[in-house]
Amino acid sequence: MASLTEQLMEQLSGGGLSQIGKVIGADETATGSLMATIGPLLTSALAKNASTPDGAQALASALSKDHDGSILDDLGGFLGKPEAANGAGILGHILGKKEAPIEQGIAKSSGFSAGQIGQLMKVAAPLLMGLLGKKQREKALDANGLSAYLGGKRQVEEQQRPDMMKMLTGMLDADKDGSSLDDIMGMAGKLFGGR
Repeated sequence: MASLTEQLMEQLSGGGLSQIGKVIGADETATGSLMATIGPLLTSALAKNASTPDGAQALASALSKDHDGSILDDLGGFLGKPEAANGAGILGHILGKKEAPIEQGIAKSSGFSAGQIGQLMKVAAPLLMGLLGKKQREKALDANGLSAYLGGKRQVEEQQRPDMMKMLTGMLDADKDGSSLDDIMGMAGKLFGGR
């Protein structure tokens, strides 16, 4: 079973990653490496948020109203004006106050700037929501079904990248005291090999 990140990377394989690279000022390979980190992070955060009945209902409602998957049918249009998809608002809901420390932590060890990390997250979030909205429609998932689906996708990510997912889960579960920053930096350093 493919992870959401793998499904997203497949959607972007026809030149999408290269276009995203132009948006954030990085080459296609580096952009792909960064997306391979951000995808599981966002999947994990969405699964965590959807693990409560209220969170699952809020996500199901947001997908039904605003994220039907059509964004994936016009990647060129979206990437030409990514801010129109409100990636910042989506990240605010998904990550809350953890967004800035996550951006800074990955930036310190990846060779990307916090601005580039933030830009990519703002591009990745609407794409991931579009992918989820498409799955919700195809599989007729209600809030409980969506919660179970995301939980399953997080497990796939954990099986494929156990070390990274353990770190990401710890980062998302940590209290907001900033103490997970060292962990984020260590994780990013391993992923990017001191780019």
